[in-house]
Amino acid sequence: MNLAESKVGTRAIYQPGASSIEGLPTALQMFHAHPPVMAMPHWHAQVEVNYVMHGTVHYRMSDHEFRLNAGEMCLFWGGQPHQMDESSDDSLYAGAHLPLVYFFRLRLPISVSSRLMKGETLLTSATDAADRENFTRWFRYANSGDPAKAQHAVDELLLRIERIALEPYSMTSQAAINLDGDHPYPHSSRSVARMCDFIAANFLHDIDSVDIARAADLHPKYAMNLFKRSTGMTLSKYVTLLRLSRAQAMLMSEGANVLQVAMDSGFGSISAFNKSFRHIAGMSPSDFRRDIRLVTTVPAGAFRN
Repeated sequence: MNLAESKVGTRAIYQPGASSIEGLPTALQMFHAHPPVMAMPHWHAQVEVNYVMHGTVHYRMSDHEFRLNAGEMCLFWGGQPHQMDESSDDSLYAGAHLPLVYFFRLRLPISVSSRLMKGETLLTSATDAADRENFTRWFRYANSGDPAKAQHAVDELLLRIERIALEPYSMTSQAAINLDGDHPYPHSSRSVARMCDFIAANFLHDIDSVDIARAADLHPKYAMNLFKRSTGMTLSKYVTLLRLSRAQAMLMSEGANVLQVAMDSGFGSISAFNKSFRHIAGMSPSDFRRDIRLVTTVPAGAFRN
């Protein structure tokens, strides 16, 4: 696709913020809306499930791109910079952002979860009318203010995601997957979930692998190896990603100070913050703050991606 012909600028533009998924990296959030295009790639520390009800959308990931039409669903790791750069006028999608603590409670085959964590996308068209009704109800329950309804929505959503692996699907780097003999390891998944739980509660503090392992009753070396094998990233990288997700949202606030954002996001120094931010965003925090303000303040019709 010719980027000069991108539809960014003729649609409402997604604007991350402190109350959005980037600013709440440990929250499970559900959505049901017309998907706005993104003027810039973003990232977040959750696995994302998107189900397209109407229309069509197009995604650009770090090393691949794909299009979803009505009745199709995808699952991918949001920790890689990604961008929805096309969204048809009639598009409507629903889904959720799953923190890793939920993701590793799923009974998915290890081959699926590990490949998702390494940046691949799972695609499926094995959906039906029940999905349309269920995703709508889950969103309504999750936002009802009733804890019992919200929990029910989460439980049903997780079961639906598990069912993806029982029906035809594909991964972006391979046409099909044969799951015969490939089963999840419940004990390992529970241990990873416990580590994710502790990190979610403490990522703004000064924590290390020893603290994280202790919370899961594991030896530090075993904990580090298990987490890396399960997610494709180190414990420190995941902690950093949570901090960067929060920092990304904070930088969009009016008058945000880069040094203060670094400190409030759990980084011990401005140099560590700059290095980590540049690694994922490809630019410094100051340049990111400048560019995101440019794309959210210039009239929409002036954009060309």
